[in-house]
Amino acid sequence: MKPERESTALTPSEELAHLRLLHLADSALPIGSLAHSFGLETLVSAELLRAGDLGEFLCGYLQEMGMLEVVACREAFHLAHLGGEVFLAARWIEINDCLSALKPARESRVASAALGRNFLHAAMGLGDFHGLREAREASLGCRSLIHQSAAFGLVSGALGFEEMRAVLAYLHQMSACLISACQRLMPLGQTEAARILWNLKPAMMEVAAGSTSLTLETVSCTMPLLDWGAMEHPALATRLFIS
Repeated sequence: MKPERESTALTPSEELAHLRLLHLADSALPIGSLAHSFGLETLVSAELLRAGDLGEFLCGYLQEMGMLEVVACREAFHLAHLGGEVFLAARWIEINDCLSALKPARESRVASAALGRNFLHAAMGLGDFHGLREAREASLGCRSLIHQSAAFGLVSGALGFEEMRAVLAYLHQMSACLISACQRLMPLGQTEAARILWNLKPAMMEVAAGSTSLTLETVSCTMPLLDWGAMEHPALATRLFIS
């Protein structure tokens, strides 16, 4: 007689939350992600980034920019999930202003804000979730930007997603969008693109785990080459992307 296994099935509410997280983390969500390369187009044009180097490059990207973004994602998550009935507008503005200060390239900063604004708007169209309307109104009132990672964290907290799953979903979405951009910039087929994204998953887990002990006041991000690429992007003779 075989021993009974402990059930690991999700409850209906957990299954629904998982499906909703998959929906919001889909790189095909219509928020404008496909219009941005965040400086990668410049690096490819200058022959500083090739298909054979992409996996290693994106691993470094996750360790630097990915870490910054998921720390902000976590802080916004806590703001929605633990803030109670009163939305802490001042902290929401502080999170986004800190992200703006840590993004020296105007092009990348504006791109992140465009995606964040669009993501928050898309989420608000799906239901009346606590804190989202207050966050948008607070940002409009202070003329503060809404960055994508902060918006994703805020929405994830408001919808009651599990924190680590939300962080990993954001990292996966970010990586998938960058790989998609590279498919249009260099000879990178679907099979190789899928392999690169598959191999990045341990790095995503490492970054997600490492972010638990950091705050926006202690995290650092140094990617001068990519910042240069973003700043030089408007000067390219031909461009496929906005950033």
